[in-house]
Amino acid sequence: MPNNQPELLDAYLDAEANAQPEPSLTYRINFGNSRLGGGMVDELDAIKQYVVKAILTCREHFHIYSDDYGCELETLIGSDVTEAFIQSELPRMVREAIIFDDRIIDVTNVSAEREGDAVFIVATVESIYGEVTQEVTI
Repeated sequence: MPNNQPELLDAYLDAEANAQPEPSLTYRINFGNSRLGGGMVDELDAIKQYVVKAILTCREHFHIYSDDYGCELETLIGSDVTEAFIQSELPRMVREAIIFDDRIIDVTNVSAEREGDAVFIVATVESIYGEVTQEVTI
């Protein structure tokens, strides 16, 4: 930005400071059959759906999403990881997948439990709409 136009910078900074969050209204996803349907979800229900989708979506795999969207958990699939690794690295991976969204304030209490081939993940997510504890099975 040119130095001789500080009013443009001031206008931009003012607009950014007063920006309203984008609406969270989105189509409901039926994760059981991988289909859209069943109406729309908004606010806290949209956050719950986002958490599941962000964790289940492979990061840097789908061109429709930015490289920041999704989770790196696919790197663990098929590998023989220890329980210590799951307890140390998986919470970081999950937090990084979820915190990307502007509606998310914090991600806490991430835990994971492996049972056979499945991993059960639980995370508490604080959003601009409230707090939710969401479970995801991989």
